[in-house]
Amino acid sequence: MTDSGIPTDIDLWVFAYGSLMWRPGFEAAERSCATVDGYHRALCIESHRHRGTPERPGLVLGLDEGGSCCGVAFRVEAARVADTLAYLRERELVTRVYLETMLPAKLQDGRTVEAVAYVVDRDHPQYVGLLSPEETLERVAGSVGLAGPNPDYVVNTARELDRLGVGDPTLSWLAAALTVSTEE
Repeated sequence: MTDSGIPTDIDLWVFAYGSLMWRPGFEAAERSCATVDGYHRALCIESHRHRGTPERPGLVLGLDEGGSCCGVAFRVEAARVADTLAYLRERELVTRVYLETMLPAKLQDGRTVEAVAYVVDRDHPQYVGLLSPEETLERVAGSVGLAGPNPDYVVNTARELDRLGVGDPTLSWLAAALTVSTEE
């Protein structure tokens, strides 16, 4: 068991709603579309490292309060849980803007599983809340961080959601606008 109380001797489900869907970075024994209630996907976090800089912060997704969120759940076999959690914590908890949380996730086949998810900490200074579509577009369009251009993050996430058949109208609009602006 880890210090967070997440057991490492049984299989673990991980709920993904952003880049973890299309670039998980860990091996999974099973993958399923899934939904969590009580939270929604939002570009509500300033990124000073992965998709921006302190001088030009980008925006990344957070699992924010209210609504529901369709994403992907990955089942990690017990033998890989400790390494997977270490990897996820290094990736997701860099600035502590996310809270590692266990949430019920309803899988596509009807099963409900407890899954680790990274929920935004609304009290963290990087939390920006809901921005206008225009401000969101402006912030994403010119930001680049260690993980690459912020527009790539948004476009890849929107494409993965479309591929899964759970499109997100806000991300689709942003992806279209960003694609047009990079082609000009």
